[in-house]
Amino acid sequence: MICSFECTFCKDCVELLHHICPNCGSGFEKRPIRPEEMLHKYPVSNKGIHKPVEIKAHYTKLKIK
Repeated sequence: MICSFECTFCKDCVELLHHICPNCGSGFEKRPIRPEEMLHKYPVSNKGIHKPVEIKAHYTKLKIK
């Protein structure tokens, strides 16, 4: 799943986050699939950036108990 600022999370995490990005506050959409012919010119990055989310703080911000 991807937000409007291209933060990317797995579907399970998006559910935990109540579909609201903890980085920018926007919603999530299903990440589009890159066309195969463009994969050669613009390959998918294999560098992941793990940035843990403090769920309790996120819920407090959203006023969720």
